[in-house]
Amino acid sequence: MSAPAEAPRVAAGPRHRARSPIIAPGILPALLTVALAGLLAGSAQLGQAAALPAVVVLQAVTAAGWFRLNGMWPARQGILLAFLGGLAADAALLLAPVDRAPEAVIGVGGAWFLLVLVLQLRHRGSADERLDSLTATAASALLTVLAAGHLAAVDVSETAVTVTAAGVAAATLFRALPAPAFLSPVLALLAGAGAGAVAAYRLADTGAEAVAVAAAGGLCAVIGLRVASYDFPSRFVHFTAGVALPLTAAAPAVYPLARALW
Repeated sequence: MSAPAEAPRVAAGPRHRARSPIIAPGILPALLTVALAGLLAGSAQLGQAAALPAVVVLQAVTAAGWFRLNGMWPARQGILLAFLGGLAADAALLLAPVDRAPEAVIGVGGAWFLLVLVLQLRHRGSADERLDSLTATAASALLTVLAAGHLAAVDVSETAVTVTAAGVAAATLFRALPAPAFLSPVLALLAGAGAGAVAAYRLADTGAEAVAVAAAGGLCAVIGLRVASYDFPSRFVHFTAGVALPLTAAAPAVYPLARALW
């Protein structure tokens, strides 16, 4: 297998990263995030196997979006490597005991990072190209592996995953609505907490913890959307990274919150 970073290249043109504009993904990517979060929220109630397709879609979109967000395209081998890392993490979680989920994810992440380093030895570009490629490939693989955190949390509490996804969906939708720049993140966080309050009312085994978890999901969504708005975003970035990063950013938070509160 050739090095995953030989295909990626820095997009042409005099683009200085310090002057990268910040352009929010907008309402259409937000609606796709809502749809993906809804799929995850509903399937999580049926167990890990049912939630797996939603997590796999999230990992695929995350892997593709991260490379383009960093101005590197085409990057088929790097995307494939990162996506396979996510699938390996999913498989490890399906096989591991519930209390060994963190070790499974960390183990796969470490193994994939080592694999990325080894494959980068075959990169024949300049020093700057090698650094850009290594950074983008390693970060994409790490994010895609971490997205499996939703799957890990299903075994702890299906409700935690459902509530977190609801918080992400609400915050993403409200963040995309027209509002003053200083007010929009606040409305998004309040919407996330509000989704948790609705869940606490509708679901029998939740209470104040649902509000806290949904608010955390909303905060992660706002952070993910901010990241997806950097570095000369394009329509492709908005419909990949802009769709996936709100949910992906919440993945590392949902498992520890589920363990702590349920």
